[in-house]
Amino acid sequence: MKIAIKKPDTLGALASTLCLIHCLLTPFIFLAQTKVAACCATNGVPNWWKSIDFIFLIISFFAVYQSAKNSTKKTVKMALWFCWSLLCFLIINEKLAWFHLPEILIYLTAISMVILHVYNLKYCQCKTDNCCTNNE
Repeated sequence: MKIAIKKPDTLGALASTLCLIHCLLTPFIFLAQTKVAACCATNGVPNWWKSIDFIFLIISFFAVYQSAKNSTKKTVKMALWFCWSLLCFLIINEKLAWFHLPEILIYLTAISMVILHVYNLKYCQCKTDNCCTNNE
């Protein structure tokens, strides 16, 4: 939890990158694996693998929260929250199958979050404890 407070952009970029890798590798893993034991899977997908999406969402929520709190640019804050909200919607939509949306939307959103966290880490950090209280 300390890393989420002290280095939220590093955590956010890492979590977003791992989320992207998870999304990209999933089809290949299940193409290579022909059978999964019925005791630990539904529809051929292990339950633990499906829950990783929500673990990434929780980690990225804390990273976005801390990053937005410490960012000096309002547009970056809004973009981080927009991307996180969109990613959350896309993952929930994928699980509940509300709409058929292209898988690339999840990839683009995860890539956007990585870019925003790296940008925020490099260009938008507060230098003092109170610089983020009156920013624009």
